[in-house]
Amino acid sequence: MLGAIVRSTASCRPCARLLYHPAIARSIHVVASMRFPLTSTARMQSYQQAAGFRSSAALAKEVSVTFIESDGNEVQATGEEGTNLMELAHENDVDLEGACEGACACSTCHVILDDKIFDDLPEPTDEENDMLDLAFGLTDTSRLGCQVLLTPEMEGMRIKLPSATRNFYVDGAKPAHH
Repeated sequence: MLGAIVRSTASCRPCARLLYHPAIARSIHVVASMRFPLTSTARMQSYQQAAGFRSSAALAKEVSVTFIESDGNEVQATGEEGTNLMELAHENDVDLEGACEGACACSTCHVILDDKIFDDLPEPTDEENDMLDLAFGLTDTSRLGCQVLLTPEMEGMRIKLPSATRNFYVDGAKPAHH
């Protein structure tokens, strides 16, 4: 199958030039050299791990955090590494809205993090900073929950929710499980 794709691509002059690009040539070589049956999951995972891919099922670690709601109620939550804080909150019935469903287009999943964890996170993007400017109760350690992914270093972290959000009680809706 791959040979047919390469042959048909080579017949198109602009596409043929792409085949000689070093990164594309390496990709074709890697794919062509992976001769394993699709039903062999273990073998496929070993190829993926050797190539630098991470299998979420095999390598994901459970991380436990505590959400502190605006009324002081504490909710323990456990999620897999790589899950964003907004999804984790929704899975555990925490009142964190997320009106844009994680598209970084609102500030309703605004959370306040511990100083140590905040300092260890990658810098927020310009889009996230723009949305944070709209957040109620902004602090120096504020982030959008949809943009913060769980890592093992966050084990035991306490995440404070602001006392209000802009948009949450517009129609009285509460977030629901998807």
